[in-house]
Amino acid sequence: MKTTDGPDQTSPRRRRRPRGAAPAATPPEIRLSGDATVRGMAIGPVMLVLESPAPDIDAAARSDNPEHELERLGEAIERSVRQIERLRDRLAILPEDGQIEIGSLLEVYRRMLGPSRLQRGIHERIVRDGRTAELAVREETESLAQALLRDGAEIGGEDAAAAQRRAGEFREIGQRLVRNLGRTPFRSFSAMPAGTVLVAEQLRPADAALIDPSRIVAVATEEGGSTDHTAIMLRALGIPTVLAAHGLTAHARDGATMVVDGTTGHVVIDPSAETLEAARRGVADHARERQALGRLRRLPARLSSGEKLQLQANLELPAELPLIAQSGASGIGLLRTEFLFMNAATMPDEDRQAAIYAEIIGTMAGDTTTIRVVDWGGEKHSEALERAGLNQEGDTINPALGMRGLRLLLRYPAVLETQFAAILKASVAGPVRVMLPMVTVVPELREAREIYHRVARRLRRKGVQLGDTLPPLGIMVETPAAAIMGDALAQEAEFLAIGTNDLTMYTLAVDRGSAEVAPLYHPLHPAVLRLIQAATEAALRQYRPISLCGEIAGDPRVVPLLIGLGLRSFSMTASAVPRVKKVVRALSFEDCRRLAHRVMEASDVTEVTGLIDDFAAGT
Repeated sequence: MKTTDGPDQTSPRRRRRPRGAAPAATPPEIRLSGDATVRGMAIGPVMLVLESPAPDIDAAARSDNPEHELERLGEAIERSVRQIERLRDRLAILPEDGQIEIGSLLEVYRRMLGPSRLQRGIHERIVRDGRTAELAVREETESLAQALLRDGAEIGGEDAAAAQRRAGEFREIGQRLVRNLGRTPFRSFSAMPAGTVLVAEQLRPADAALIDPSRIVAVATEEGGSTDHTAIMLRALGIPTVLAAHGLTAHARDGATMVVDGTTGHVVIDPSAETLEAARRGVADHARERQALGRLRRLPARLSSGEKLQLQANLELPAELPLIAQSGASGIGLLRTEFLFMNAATMPDEDRQAAIYAEIIGTMAGDTTTIRVVDWGGEKHSEALERAGLNQEGDTINPALGMRGLRLLLRYPAVLETQFAAILKASVAGPVRVMLPMVTVVPELREAREIYHRVARRLRRKGVQLGDTLPPLGIMVETPAAAIMGDALAQEAEFLAIGTNDLTMYTLAVDRGSAEVAPLYHPLHPAVLRLIQAATEAALRQYRPISLCGEIAGDPRVVPLLIGLGLRSFSMTASAVPRVKKVVRALSFEDCRRLAHRVMEASDVTEVTGLIDDFAAGT
């Protein structure tokens, strides 16, 4: 077979029925469950794509010629860069949102293949330890991936999901380099007929760049998860997807009819007539739902009783901006800036940060962007931050209770000053707010505000044009201390945002990354709800804007309760905005207030969830 060095070197390996074999009797229906990743339903014939196995790497292999290994590595890097550029060229066939999403990730890969911490580590293993290029690549990428996963597991929640994605970036580049070192071909989807359901053991993010959504109607895989990069990219393409459907490749076969329900996470192979008819209705229903949600994009988030709400989106990576535009969110309620410092060997300087912030702010076209300064702690690792001295001194048994968030930034104010200056410079691009993480006491807020105003004065002396008034400086309410002291903090902060993920962890003394206690983690615990109520009422007494971030902000069942507690602003994942908007437009404030009154009299989680479910069923 003729091959090239491109990403689509060979056609996928497919399982075929032996020639001459008699057709089998109609097989029974097979149902599998997986991770509901991209909403929607699709029906089509299976094409089973199996990737050629990666080259075996001898863990004991050593080389006495490091110059040769470095030369081989350099060639593999060059080949990988060319492949990524060709992948970028293919993006023109994708929807505009998919082009931006996948293009952004390809740019991350390209930077990782340049001068980076990863490349330096591989070089050191070859030169210092006598590793072969393949072994050095595998060891270094896996070491960096494992370090990120350990950090994420200690924190849990959205940070854990982000750590998994970043670990996946290292592993993806490592796999690409190893394949190019061994000249192992990559798979291609270019020959897939229209209307096909793509079935694979696992899809890498680069595979998503090869998918043509006009030909592939659904995706189902044996491995993967809804929080990894592949899932994000498939959501941008809008292809119904179920990942982690264990046993899938053992049962699937080429040409078999398959139903993929990306809303429930179900996959059906060889569906019965009844199942197939129900699936056809589901396809039609989903098409109507997408049309209805699309019409909501430009409608206001207003209760039926007239009260206006603000539904904003969280942003973790600039690549997610197209999803925010699709959702109809009225701004960014939480821009996490940690992406600037991850996988970076040096600190992003003031001007680079300012350019990135300005681009994001400008993209929002007049809607407010709330930028949270870097939320860092001793349990995380970033070469850039560590080189800047931003690390924890001494041993900490529980990093979540040590130097993290604002208290860590105040110990190393140069990082905070640089970020403040960058945000202030970017603020001319549109409305922006600045948010401080993990505030627990008033003196922390006062000290940060003094630094903020000092930086503004320095910029003005240098002739930098700033607005007549500085962007509002607010805080995250993430600890019981901050919620209980809400009145005092609200007198000093210009706005507040309740972060329910950490607030739940600290209130219930539960690390949901720990399997032993994770079942005890519940943001609807009455203790957590009382703290949310206390913080909300404190902000309202002080006439301060208050919003709520965290997973429950995007849960349409829970939002009526939060409205009843007095909240009017929510920040959530972009994909949740249309469904939350659909629900709130059918609600009246009086109904929400009555629900909140009943819930706040409850004494356990079961009673709370029962009241919420009953309310949802009746609306």
